Amino acid sequence: MSLRARINSPEERTGRGEDGHLVASYRAKLLEEIDLAEMSALSPAERRARLERVLGHIISREGPVLSTVERAQLIRRVVDEALGLGILEPLLEDASVTEIMVNGPDAIFVERAGRVEQLPLRFASHDQLMQTIERIVSTVNRRVDESNPMVDARLPSGERVNVIIPPLSLTGAVLTIRRFPRSFTLQELIGLGSLDEPMLYLLAGLVQARFNIIVSGATGTGKTTLLNALSGLIPEGERIITIEDSAELQLQQPHVIRLESRPPNVEGKGRVTIRDLVRNSLRMRPDRIVVGEVRGGESLDMLQAMSTGHDGSLATVHANSAEDALTRLQTLASMSDVEIPFVALHDQINSAVDVLVQLTRFADGARRITEIALLESHGGEPYRLATVARFDALPMTPDGRVHGSYSHHPVPRRTADRLHMAGQTVPQAFGIAHSADQLATREAR
Repeated sequence: MSLRARINSPEERTGRGEDGHLVASYRAKLLEEIDLAEMSALSPAERRARLERVLGHIISREGPVLSTVERAQLIRRVVDEALGLGILEPLLEDASVTEIMVNGPDAIFVERAGRVEQLPLRFASHDQLMQTIERIVSTVNRRVDESNPMVDARLPSGERVNVIIPPLSLTGAVLTIRRFPRSFTLQELIGLGSLDEPMLYLLAGLVQARFNIIVSGATGTGKTTLLNALSGLIPEGERIITIEDSAELQLQQPHVIRLESRPPNVEGKGRVTIRDLVRNSLRMRPDRIVVGEVRGGESLDMLQAMSTGHDGSLATVHANSAEDALTRLQTLASMSDVEIPFVALHDQINSAVDVLVQLTRFADGARRITEIALLESHGGEPYRLATVARFDALPMTPDGRVHGSYSHHPVPRRTADRLHMAGQTVPQAFGIAHSADQLATREAR
């Protein structure tokens, strides 16, 4: 069987066939011939080119006889094993892959276009998978072992990495790599069906009129993508501070300060939390604060900032609906070390939050804004949301697609007045609710 055929065979793809031994053999020979001190002084691109040259000489000298394509494939595989991440390297170069999920050495899944699929790839052994994981975490000065079996980090290239190993994982070592797609504008998101044009103009007006906006949704619904698009609407003259666990936002304004939390080092020291950064940001004269995700006590600091002069702030939170987002914010804020009654937190949320934008990922992989709601309650009143836009989904078609349409509802008069005072207008598709009765009638429907 030719090398090319073996490369496409199940045995080779698992790394357990004859070619797997061939790759291991050439990798050992390559490491014998290179000068590690010399290699360390080269850039990553120069290092790869140097290894490819040396390996080419070895193959020419010792065989086997290969076609040009087979030779290139063998060189790439050996260099990927020696320098990169082995069988994961091509996946990291594939722009269509947004998530790589390794469930032990025998199961590799990827997400493409919102859909998860299993690949016919396997690591040769648990040890080879652990070597790959150690190579990944070492680039961010972290370690993973039985005493530190969980690691959450961001690679220098931007990917977010999570590792969990035995004894915590009964599946074996589990590696998850999330790649972040390029940033989209709201206009581009219209082309993807995530919202429609009237919603775009409404959201643009709300951002520029300095409404405090919470983007909510489950994991993988596109919260960061939407947050990035909304942040792009902030006027250029404003000082923006972004706060994230893993720096994903890509704002293009000239006056942006990016802050990123830091996990503890190998000695368990040096941790800087999102809450620490939110508190510090208040001393940095921000016009806008953009928090990538609130998931703990920093919720209280963010809410206090929103209600004490830092209007126009944006954040994301995990929640299954706009109503759930409010409850979750209240719960998260209660996790603060400051003892505040639940009733006071309720008042704080009514004072701080203006808009909730709910995202949903559908069965066909499409991510859409399914609701834009305005928080109309005050003080100690029960939460009262006025939904101004909603996606009405139809049953899934035989081809597995989800279709539907966006409906628009009148904007409350108070919100319309605030938009008007900021020089913004309510898009014609929405209209204005001139009375509480009109809002009540709509909510009853």
